Amino acid sequence: MGDVMRPLPFRKLLTWILEEKEKYGTIFGIPQEKFFKKENGPRLQLFGEDLETPIGPAAGPHTQLAQNIVAAYLCGGRFFELKTVQVLDQLDIAKPCIDAEDECYNVEWSTELTVEEAFAEYVKAWFLLHVLQKELWNEDRRGFIFNMSVGYDLQGIKSPKVDQFIEGLKDAASTAVFQECRQVLKEECRKFTRVDEDFIDGISPHICRSVTLSTLHGCPPAEIETICRYLVAEKKLNTFVKLNPTLLGYDFVKETLAAMGYNYISLKEESFSHDLQYEDGLALLKGLKEFAREQGRSFGVKLSNTLPVKNTRGQLPGEEMYLSGRALYPLTINLAARLAAAFAGELKISFAGGGDAFNVPDIFAAGIWPITVATTLLKPGGYTRLLQLARELESRLTGAMDEKIDVDFLDALAAGAAKKSDYLKEKRGVNRRKLDKKLPLTDCFIAPCTVGCPIGQDVPEYIRLVGEGRYCEAYELITAKNPLPFITGSICPQFCAAKCTRLDYDEPVCIRAVKKAAAEGGYLKYRQRQGQSSGATSARVAVIGAGPAGLAAGYFLARAGMKVTVFDRMEKPGGTVQYVIPPFRIDGEAIARDVELVRGTGVELRLGIDPEFSVEALKKEGYKYIFLAIGAGGSQPLKLSTGGERVISAIDFLTRFKAGGNKMNLGRKVVVIGGGDVAMDAARAAIRVDGVEKVSIVYRRTKEYMPANKEELQAALAEGALLKELLVPVSWTGGVLRCQKMELSAPEPSGRRSVVPREGEFEEIEADTVIAAVGQAVDYDILQRNGIRVDNRGRVVVDPATNETNVENVFIGGDALRGPATIVEAIADAVKAARAILAREGLTLPERPEYPEAPDKAWGRITLKKGVLQNAASDAAKEHERCLECGTICNICTEVCPNRANIAVKVDGGFKHGEQIVHVDGMCNECGNCATFCPYDGAPYKDKLTLFWREDDFNASDNSGFLLVSGGERPIFKVRLEGRVFEVALDAPDLSGDKGYEEILSIIRSVYQNYKYMF
Repeated sequence: MGDVMRPLPFRKLLTWILEEKEKYGTIFGIPQEKFFKKENGPRLQLFGEDLETPIGPAAGPHTQLAQNIVAAYLCGGRFFELKTVQVLDQLDIAKPCIDAEDECYNVEWSTELTVEEAFAEYVKAWFLLHVLQKELWNEDRRGFIFNMSVGYDLQGIKSPKVDQFIEGLKDAASTAVFQECRQVLKEECRKFTRVDEDFIDGISPHICRSVTLSTLHGCPPAEIETICRYLVAEKKLNTFVKLNPTLLGYDFVKETLAAMGYNYISLKEESFSHDLQYEDGLALLKGLKEFAREQGRSFGVKLSNTLPVKNTRGQLPGEEMYLSGRALYPLTINLAARLAAAFAGELKISFAGGGDAFNVPDIFAAGIWPITVATTLLKPGGYTRLLQLARELESRLTGAMDEKIDVDFLDALAAGAAKKSDYLKEKRGVNRRKLDKKLPLTDCFIAPCTVGCPIGQDVPEYIRLVGEGRYCEAYELITAKNPLPFITGSICPQFCAAKCTRLDYDEPVCIRAVKKAAAEGGYLKYRQRQGQSSGATSARVAVIGAGPAGLAAGYFLARAGMKVTVFDRMEKPGGTVQYVIPPFRIDGEAIARDVELVRGTGVELRLGIDPEFSVEALKKEGYKYIFLAIGAGGSQPLKLSTGGERVISAIDFLTRFKAGGNKMNLGRKVVVIGGGDVAMDAARAAIRVDGVEKVSIVYRRTKEYMPANKEELQAALAEGALLKELLVPVSWTGGVLRCQKMELSAPEPSGRRSVVPREGEFEEIEADTVIAAVGQAVDYDILQRNGIRVDNRGRVVVDPATNETNVENVFIGGDALRGPATIVEAIADAVKAARAILAREGLTLPERPEYPEAPDKAWGRITLKKGVLQNAASDAAKEHERCLECGTICNICTEVCPNRANIAVKVDGGFKHGEQIVHVDGMCNECGNCATFCPYDGAPYKDKLTLFWREDDFNASDNSGFLLVSGGERPIFKVRLEGRVFEVALDAPDLSGDKGYEEILSIIRSVYQNYKYMF
């Protein structure tokens, strides 16, 4: 493993492209279904050159290597801002250098290649794009533009090697690499169907007519002006100058980021005060615009550069990093609006600042183009995201384009940007999507939603079935693991959605809504054919508590053939769901249908019994096993110096409300204390109580730290509740709740911020009623009276593998075990205990139903969904169009690698999945992007089987992998596996007789025989 990229020779690039396309219908992993072919509409004109569509990759990782540029072109990129070169081209760049998990940060800015190597990559890419345009679409007329990017000061730009780079891109005819590429194409001409020598000879050596100038933060205005004049007049290049978002001013940038929820981003004031100031910038641009006109050249601005920020959380090496992506967009679009207004719309703007499918069409509609993107291409879908952009923009090309920017439209776009949900931090909702699982060497495709679900629901499969209109099958699949589909389809917190890959696209699939649709569509048909299992054993089970855990335990045990009786002190089953959770969140019919499903398995319900149960008495009645699901019905008190005795617990209040208590007397002003879902329920319920005029939610931290489900908080605020952050109640007297003001501390190394009191500062809130939602309590007394051991931390002592208590054959689950938790976690506890009980009786749970489909059908469908951004559908039955079915195809690491260093190869036999991931060492620069988006807690560039091109690279790495030592009739490979290094012949029958070793040899054999172009 090493971070040294080894550029591919032109002949090898060409062979790779042609052979991969012929064998697999892909090029550098891009499937031909994702190739963009311009079908209609006019072309744009820029710098006297044709442009099929005004979109492409920004100067960055996607324009560093020839294969990167090819991948971007295939998907629709047509304007290529080549990665910046500078005279200092032997820098040691710390790795990883990119973190694009949400808003993006990077610590590298210019190419990691030498200037000479970069020039060669751009020439190779130039030839390849011409050949692809002709060979794929029989198009002779070039429709793409290369725009060079140079930095960072005049002395460096005038240096011999950078000057040679500039002159070479202006006219490469005499350069060795240009001549080599042309000669190789002629030698390989027979491999083409449409490319001939005349076409090859006609490829222009004039690669770039334009340049984007990138200067370092703090570069003096006079230096910027001198460089631009030099590029325009002496180098005769159409010129964009890249400007920094610091032009907006420290206060505007800080306030805008904070308003969007990025208040943890720490800025340096000197980054603003030492950089180009707005008024100086205006004067500079006006002078340069006129100068360029006099020189017969175009001049414009590139908006914008990245924003320097402090690296307070240590997510990348170094003390400073550079912000881009969706947090940057509102800043860049505001800067564009200001400059456009200052020039009355007559300023050419090239845009790069958080562009994606949600905003690029509007940016273009404002008259701003070309538009380049980077962060969106770093996320799952990768280069294929360009296809959606290219198609959308192609539909908007209508005849001659107005060169003037629509200032009013742009101003409106800028004014609303910081308020639009797409750019608010809270839209993502989760800090980390990764699973707590090690990345395996092989067979790594996984559905994160299924793994993230406490009961392992087969989410992608039931979403597919709903999409096919097979509601009964979907319901059957769900209820194989979940007896409460209506309840969880209404109020599940969706742990699954917190792991959904679409978080890295737009927003999670509405999994809960799809589950509810399956329940509503499949319940009746399923119930008509549901039958009870015959008694497979004489052993009887008593379940204490008819809440979610109790109902689930009864369901699973009865399905397997056991006799189960569920006891509960209340008159109706359902526990907290039945008696506490408000009707505006779940209706009675939903609860009743799930209860009927449980009854349908043969479970007996005994309701309204004495709550003082006795384990010993139940055993004497003949119950061999007992499952305790007594919940956590008590409430933790709110500690106040005065008035605490008058505070109402949220559980008591919600119970009264659900029983018809909207007529209760709460007064006009209600304050709810707490930040969880119970607090949100209490606030929303209080709003509905007659006479209540104002409801406030008091929370000790800030909104982003609230444990409440995001949608529950949003619902409470939308209904009129007021959120008061950073307050801790201390007393309540005379209708006034006095609260200590708090503040967030400086970030800890983990990024977490504690709260500390603001000495002597208080806020007083009028309150007729105070409702406390600060925690629930388990009745440990009754457990201890039955001999159940509770440790000194107040937790029930159980065997973690079975949930069995210290009392033999007595199990426990749900809130009684965990403390206040969720319905789906209660079901998980019930499943664990049920499996243990069944095992003791020699029984197992019924197998889940299978609904297989042809792999080719699935792969074709999933391919079309990759790289397409679209927010949630209003109709849950259409969410299958967004589900990426990750358990069938993942390949995220292949998609997000700019250099195409992770490759999915087809292998035969012995594997769960038909494709395996191979990492190519020589194509990797260890940027870390694949590690960011891999659903496992792993890094594909370190953890996947690695193909090495050179022995020194093999020896410098710890990766499990292989190196071709000698070819010929009997190829020999050096292999490292689990730290052991050995040599093996390709035709070896096995490796030490170990199945794992045989699998690795199978992959090596498949790669060598079927992907020889990779060597």
